[in-house]
Amino acid sequence: MDFDNSSIVSAYRAHSPTSAELAEAAGQLFPSGLTHDSRYLRPYGIYVEKAEGSRKWDVDGNEYVDYFGGHGALLLGHGHPEVIAAAHSALDAGSHFGAGHQHELRWAQVVQRLIPSAERVRFTSSGTEATHLALRLARAHTGRSKVLRLKGHFHGWNDHMTSGYSSHFDGSPTPGVLPGIAEGIKLIDPGDLDTAAEILQVDNDIAAIILEPTGASFGMVPLQADYLTGLRELTLRHEVLLIFDEVVTGFRVSRGGAQAHYGISPDLTTLAKILGGGLPGAAVAGREDLLEALDFGVSLANKREKIQHQGTFNANPVSAAAGHTALSIIEVTDACERANTYAERLRNRLNEVLATEDVSWAAYGTFSGFHLFTNPKNRHLDPLAFVPGEIDWQELKSNSATATDRFRLAMMVNGVDIAGWPGGVISAVHDDSDLEHTVAAFKESLKMLRADDLLG
Repeated sequence: MDFDNSSIVSAYRAHSPTSAELAEAAGQLFPSGLTHDSRYLRPYGIYVEKAEGSRKWDVDGNEYVDYFGGHGALLLGHGHPEVIAAAHSALDAGSHFGAGHQHELRWAQVVQRLIPSAERVRFTSSGTEATHLALRLARAHTGRSKVLRLKGHFHGWNDHMTSGYSSHFDGSPTPGVLPGIAEGIKLIDPGDLDTAAEILQVDNDIAAIILEPTGASFGMVPLQADYLTGLRELTLRHEVLLIFDEVVTGFRVSRGGAQAHYGISPDLTTLAKILGGGLPGAAVAGREDLLEALDFGVSLANKREKIQHQGTFNANPVSAAAGHTALSIIEVTDACERANTYAERLRNRLNEVLATEDVSWAAYGTFSGFHLFTNPKNRHLDPLAFVPGEIDWQELKSNSATATDRFRLAMMVNGVDIAGWPGGVISAVHDDSDLEHTVAAFKESLKMLRADDLLG
């Protein structure tokens, strides 16, 4: 069936006419009418007017249970009153001082309390900046030039991170990236400890290994704890730095991130999303001796060139106040546990629907995330007994774009907004009514897909 002639697309267009008008206007302003790649959706995405708690409302007045979650930044949900009050108070005092302020101290102090490996902290404005800085610190400290990365893992869009995420798995440079930079990255399959060991044994120019500790896309391709332990042992043996990209998992898997949950201490950690309390903010945290490369006094005393690091909005007071407040709430409440528990309940309920409706998909995931495997190779699959580790990592990430887009549209028609992989992240404020609404929307959306001949 032609995409535009789909009954789901027709229902979605009828559901969101004002969003359609705004999307048309955006097409004259932005490439593809977008300001973020992951918001790409055919025929267009919704435009949101307001959000509160676990819900948001679009410009057409439609209400949604939200699993996009501010791209994973909103563990406490939309508009937490204490976080909003802190941001307002900071903004009233001034948005930018060009100087140090008490908010940044409080922000860093709570990061140190929560993240086990955070001996020192350096704030940036985005996760991409944080991972870029982490690589520079690693190369400067070790004197080595190469970095080992896992295929399918996302670490932002800087030049060192573009190959091997969704394409160019052979390590060749993506458009606009210099070949020499791409050559400094070695890509291996996720979970393949033997290959990592072989590379470290023969190549003494590896500065660091960087990875998402729960697996690509917040566990869409999950990693096992013994793999993380094995990497830590390998890196210590070969004096290679271990970098945990906890932009997504930090303060979400647990208060102390994945490293606290697994009891593994990386050398450097990159943080963002939840760190900023819903506002822009990121950081590199880690060993004191590694971050000393940014220190004026230490660099002078050691007669070495300091790594320069600027950033107009690093630790801006409004983000710092919001971030400190959000992390302080997470520190003393069961926010992580509530989100994790809800996610497990949701995954189980979705699989029950899939089994009842005889749909060979599966819901899976860990901690406060969920993923939907849409079974592109039409495997014989029991949703209630699905083991993602038995599926090749590329197959796990190869969901049909047409089926995924139409499923997302159907879910929105039924009042639920999910992310495009497809799946979503859970907040601590999702409740039983959200769960029941989501399950009902899921069941109805599957019926709409079946009517469009996408489920057989």
